[in-house]
Amino acid sequence: MAGRYRILKSFGCTVALASLAACGSIIPASGRPAPSAGVPPVVQPAQPRVASAAVPRVVRPAPAGEVAAVPTPAIPGTPLPAPAVDAAAAVTAVTAGVQPAGDVARLGLSAEAAARALAAFRTSCPSLLRRADASGLTRNEDWRPACDAARGWADSEAPRFFESQFTLVQVGDGRGLATGYYEPEILGSRTRQPGYEVPVYGVPSDLVEADLGAFVPSLAGQRIRGRIEGNRLVPYANRADIESGALAGRGLEIAWAADPVEFFFLQIQGSGRLRLPDGSVMRIGYAGQNGHSYVGIGRMLRDRGVLQPGEASMQGLMSYLRRQDDGGASVMRENPSFIFFRELTGAGPLGSLGVPVVARASVAADPAFVPLGAPVWLAFDRAEATGLWIAQDTGGAIRGANRFDTFWGAGDEARAISGGMSSRGAALILLPHASVTRLNGGR
Repeated sequence: MAGRYRILKSFGCTVALASLAACGSIIPASGRPAPSAGVPPVVQPAQPRVASAAVPRVVRPAPAGEVAAVPTPAIPGTPLPAPAVDAAAAVTAVTAGVQPAGDVARLGLSAEAAARALAAFRTSCPSLLRRADASGLTRNEDWRPACDAARGWADSEAPRFFESQFTLVQVGDGRGLATGYYEPEILGSRTRQPGYEVPVYGVPSDLVEADLGAFVPSLAGQRIRGRIEGNRLVPYANRADIESGALAGRGLEIAWAADPVEFFFLQIQGSGRLRLPDGSVMRIGYAGQNGHSYVGIGRMLRDRGVLQPGEASMQGLMSYLRRQDDGGASVMRENPSFIFFRELTGAGPLGSLGVPVVARASVAADPAFVPLGAPVWLAFDRAEATGLWIAQDTGGAIRGANRFDTFWGAGDEARAISGGMSSRGAALILLPHASVTRLNGGR
């Protein structure tokens, strides 16, 4: 569902990775208590505050047809103190700074959540063992002990698996933000007919993708998309161009959606289900993107001061768009990013690792800061987001250290939770012991 939208530091010392061995250990010395990352071993839901007479608590009803999601507050973790790092230089986890955060056992993992995460981790192992890690934190062979152990590990003992195989680290300042995504279901048709006029495009044959790392090693992992015009690579058509017919008549339509607003948000999610006129379901998944940067219209509208209270959620944004004279078309076109799809016939939806993402276990992250397939721990101000997740996806809007997008599955509850999810707190990554040993200069 990828269409949705640095320096290694040790105690008192900031060094380049190449000279890490000369610096202090990033692991607490033997017998020395692990520094507190501010993440309570067990994060308990906070008691709701009693609203005062001066500031009444208002619960706004969900729009018609929507399920209201009432957030469960929790005590967020407090990240470890970290030195300031130039944001322009912090382009990977290594250059953002990494420091220890203690043993996994201190998290107090629940058996149920750990079992979900273990099942998701198993499916990630083939990719972990072959995929290059753009974050600079791990190598393929680092993951082999954990992947070998995961195959035969009993789900009932899942907490002990993570406790025995991984070490906690904090990247950058550790201050995390989590949003949510889900697998939407909207009305659609395999053929164009009255009421189904919004094209769902497959990948155009003239869309070209280049890995900039093949030309400039320091740009490894960064990609650019466009099309060839003469002997030049030029930007591909943006959303406004495509919706105005730039791809019409080329036979690229794999389906037709009924509602342009619903389809816009399905593109942000990166995959979804089309409920066909005969009642059957066609599942579609991310196949490509036009190369233009994602623009979050929610933040854009907030910055302009045009949203009313309660409209910052996905449901609120939909309501705002539908109230516009043009049905929100001009606002949606201010996000030039456009997603291309393919029909999915197997298990899914698929994340960027090519494996199905798992509700309440999979999270999207920026691969420059989190190894895709790695476990992550979030101690956030919403109990729904707090817990153990596996980084199995990416997203156009998911950029930077400690930025995550939690996956909630399909259905009304998933739509309600993900649509209103915005949670902050402390974020940690679980790294294999071999990775930490190597980053620590072999100690």
